[in-house]
Amino acid sequence: MPRTPQPDFLIVGAPKAGTTALHTALTQHPDAFLTQPKEPKYWLCDDAPPPHWNGPGDRHSQQEWVWRARAYADLFRGARDDQVRGESTPFYLWSRGAHRRIGEALPDVKLIAVVRDPVDRAYSNWMHLWSDGLEREPDFRRAFEMQDARVEHGYAPFWRYRELGLYGEQLQHLLDHVPREQVLVMRYRALVDEPAVAVDTACRFLGIREGQVASIPRDNARSYAEPGWRTRTLGPVVRAGATLAQFAPPEVWRRAAVPLVTQLSGRDTHRPHLDEAQRAELIQVFADDIALLSDLTGEDFSDWLSPVSRGSFDERAAAGEERARRVASE
Repeated sequence: MPRTPQPDFLIVGAPKAGTTALHTALTQHPDAFLTQPKEPKYWLCDDAPPPHWNGPGDRHSQQEWVWRARAYADLFRGARDDQVRGESTPFYLWSRGAHRRIGEALPDVKLIAVVRDPVDRAYSNWMHLWSDGLEREPDFRRAFEMQDARVEHGYAPFWRYRELGLYGEQLQHLLDHVPREQVLVMRYRALVDEPAVAVDTACRFLGIREGQVASIPRDNARSYAEPGWRTRTLGPVVRAGATLAQFAPPEVWRRAAVPLVTQLSGRDTHRPHLDEAQRAELIQVFADDIALLSDLTGEDFSDWLSPVSRGSFDERAAAGEERARRVASE
């Protein structure tokens, strides 16, 4: 009997925590089949079109959401019978509705949640939108405080810098709908520091061969857009174009936006770290949730309480390579 065209596993989150890197790594595995597009977002919907989010670029991106059951099933039809099938939508961990729908429709599905220091995650989230020209607020701390007002105005989930990092609350709710043994919580730092080991951990959880993927590609971090004449001039153009793009096929704006975003960033711009004072203040927002996550997983996440920023994926990977070279030369 042919298999029902549906996922065997989902990479459910969190945004800006390495889900793209893990997804791309698993696409290299001969025993795994992952969908294109990477983020169909089907379980955020309820067999109905997504809400009309109102943030810059939101309605353009919603054109690519896969909300029809038949279209979602079609994403998995190309898999071989011996492959595990999966997709990666990092907002599933955040969405209470997705937890319920996944638990009811996919009782045997396996879920992988990749979590990252929530302050670093929020900063990377803001940096992504700012460097794409969609975020209007050049100060991360002020943008962080704007979440509730933006939710009131109907901004999409990706603008929830604080809420997306409350992994403890999210996991606690998810486990009301999915058995604990079907959920793997991975750390972003494992993907950076020991990529082959991290991928093998995921493979072991999925029941496929280990040792098939040796490395993880760089993440999808944007080049930093230094506040100045470029962001003042080109930022409004990008946001206006993203608004108009809702009336055109998604690929049209995607092609048109590339030169604008490239010009927005300029060249050789240093990506600043979040300073220690800001980190120390924001840590208090997440401290109770970090403790909850530790209780739920039995793993110590107290390193997230440090005021020191860990930097971007590339910076951390480069530091790890340098440490390995020093060890090898000693």
